[in-house]
Amino acid sequence: METRRDIFQAIADPTRRAILVLIAVNAMTPKAIADNFNSSRQAVSKHLQILTECDLVKPEQKGREIYYSLEIDKMKEVDAWIEQFRKIWETKFNQLDTLLATIKNK
Repeated sequence: METRRDIFQAIADPTRRAILVLIAVNAMTPKAIADNFNSSRQAVSKHLQILTECDLVKPEQKGREIYYSLEIDKMKEVDAWIEQFRKIWETKFNQLDTLLATIKNK
């Protein structure tokens, strides 16, 4: 049995991240997406398949075309995971600011 990819595996690939940025505002067809890359439509379709498996994009049939759009709620999972690190970084930056101010005032 094949294990299902997770969202972090999906966004690890730079092409898939670029696809997410492309479709963040407007849904696009695979051909329209592929036109933005130096790769085949088949390669883009494979990326779209992975993004769909991870529920990051949603395919929608409109006439004879399939349009892919971003599933923003799924992206909130990534944001929630990153948030824990954001708090750590902010604390460290605040400590560094305090240290630099102390050094400057000496």
